[in-house]
Amino acid sequence: MAEVLVLVDHVDGAVRKTTAELLTLARRLGEPSAVFSGSGFDQAKQFLATYGAEKIYRIDNPDVDQYLVAPMAEVLAQLVAKTSPAAVLMSSSTHGKEIAARLAIKTDSGLITDAVDVREGPSTTQSVFAGSYTVDAKVAKGTPIITVKPNSCGPQEVTGAAAEEVVEVTISEAAKRAKIVERREKQKSGRPELTEAAMVVSGGRGTGGDFAPVETFADSLGAAVGASRAAVDAGWYPHTSQVGQTGKQVSPQLYVACGISGAIQHRAGMQTSKTIVAINKDEEAPIFELVDFGVVGDLFNVLPQATKVIEANRG
Repeated sequence: MAEVLVLVDHVDGAVRKTTAELLTLARRLGEPSAVFSGSGFDQAKQFLATYGAEKIYRIDNPDVDQYLVAPMAEVLAQLVAKTSPAAVLMSSSTHGKEIAARLAIKTDSGLITDAVDVREGPSTTQSVFAGSYTVDAKVAKGTPIITVKPNSCGPQEVTGAAAEEVVEVTISEAAKRAKIVERREKQKSGRPELTEAAMVVSGGRGTGGDFAPVETFADSLGAAVGASRAAVDAGWYPHTSQVGQTGKQVSPQLYVACGISGAIQHRAGMQTSKTIVAINKDEEAPIFELVDFGVVGDLFNVLPQATKVIEANRG
């Protein structure tokens, strides 16, 4: 069975849920092999074994983590040459997509980004042109290199051997032109990361700048909080929380749009969500054309009631 390389997304050994999803998808294509670089290996190994990694390629070169994406692209290119994998999977983050693009050039291979499903073949499903079309695609040349959106599948625990293999790689001087001089931990809000969250609650123009009911409802669900471009441009919420074509693209299991009209700019960032719920006073709002469930009403009346019910059931 051919190997499928999965680039591990982690911070000091704390592996992100997206890697568990990638390992789950990798099992559809072949034998999952994780690629790990950086500190915290022992902690990460336990996680990777839990989600089915049969082998872990541990990169033994400090230059990989001291510079930006170029060294990792070279590492993966050397592993592709060594293992001839059935595919290479990585998270569809800004970081992951840049590595994937560089790797595709180095290996003369086809690249598919922002996949929301990966099947045997491998073939993929994507949402394109601002969510107007859903397409199936397949790499026609070289090693399939695929970046996958978070929450594209549910992680499945399957015990893997997680056999460690230390890999010595060479990094070219050309790859060392952008060095990381400082790392600072991002200030935590207590909520999940927007692009990785299984549930997202977003507010728009209908909030009038008051995101309190949106945040309270999100916290009752354990969800991340997003915002439309209109809310962000008005200064009501940080730009880092913008969901849309010019903001972040999310694909959670549940997306709740509160006071958002549903302009194409916003829809492009959340249309691949598994279940979409909208709350809006305007029954003609375009968002209702897209949703699985719609509530015509004032979010300031609807959200407190919904929050109360959720907290009562949790208790």
